[in-house]
Amino acid sequence: MSKFDITIAGEINLDLILYGLPEQMPTERELLASGFAITLGSSSAILAHNLASLGSRVGFLTKFGDDCFGALAIKRLRERGVDLTSVVHGVKSGVTLILPHETQRHIFTFPGTIAELRFKDLDLPYLASSRHFHMSSLFLQSGLRADVPELFRRMKSAGLTTSLDTNDDPDDRWDGVLEEILPHVDILLPNEREAMKISRCGDLETALARLAKKVQTVVVKMGARGAVAMQDGRRFSAPAVPVAVIDPIGAGDSFDAGFLHQFLSGANITSCLTYGNLCGALSTTDYGGTEAFRDPARIQEFLRKYRTSNRRTLLLASPPGSNRRRDKRSLS
Repeated sequence: MSKFDITIAGEINLDLILYGLPEQMPTERELLASGFAITLGSSSAILAHNLASLGSRVGFLTKFGDDCFGALAIKRLRERGVDLTSVVHGVKSGVTLILPHETQRHIFTFPGTIAELRFKDLDLPYLASSRHFHMSSLFLQSGLRADVPELFRRMKSAGLTTSLDTNDDPDDRWDGVLEEILPHVDILLPNEREAMKISRCGDLETALARLAKKVQTVVVKMGARGAVAMQDGRRFSAPAVPVAVIDPIGAGDSFDAGFLHQFLSGANITSCLTYGNLCGALSTTDYGGTEAFRDPARIQEFLRKYRTSNRRTLLLASPPGSNRRRDKRSLS
């Protein structure tokens, strides 16, 4: 039995979120916000936190800053039982400032240790002591990016299944090592915009078809329109879960957590999509990407409320720390 269900190599930072700002933000003005939150941020750390909250055994390798922001981020992960035995120390934490408006948002990131993680920092036997390997935020991890194809090759050679969520490319180029990585990826998890950018086309269906030629399972998140997937020439979909949205930040990473948690349980792809949508919806019911996942009882209550009538299609999450054994890896 593997030590972990999933290992993640990636970035960590806090999100500083200012709510209630005007749509237009003139310079040299004192603009007032109606709310403020500090939450665990970064796609990799949000995924690690929420997967552990759902009951998966998670090993997380990251570089964090030796400052109060780094200490708080690490504390939040430890509270959920994420294994951090192979984390490495950096100098200054990265931080993301998010300014949500009515329909869109500004996102500003100071990379800090996000860009400092390098291949030499990785404990490869630790990452391989799992059944599955995942990476998020490919384009933010500039210090590691050139070696990511080799990292995925190593994980595949060790017998792990793999997944990738590129997230946005700040340079909007969508090139570099990505084409070298995709042959070693089992599950690709972009949102709709990212899928079209990666495939260099202007519509979702073309993007799905192009990406499905490169990756066995392509899963595309569409927010309020749910999620779709393409696998072995077959198209699957699942509707979104209607909830009163407080904050959509981190919903995509929470979808990834739900999808991968079900995949690690041996569920079929429809169940994975459904559960991903559930976890994405749960995330939006509180501030930031992890606040809704900090209380195990709240998670269980939400999932029970919205579970489907077909118990074979949707499995309830196990409590954190249950470490139940999962042997199946099929998405068929």
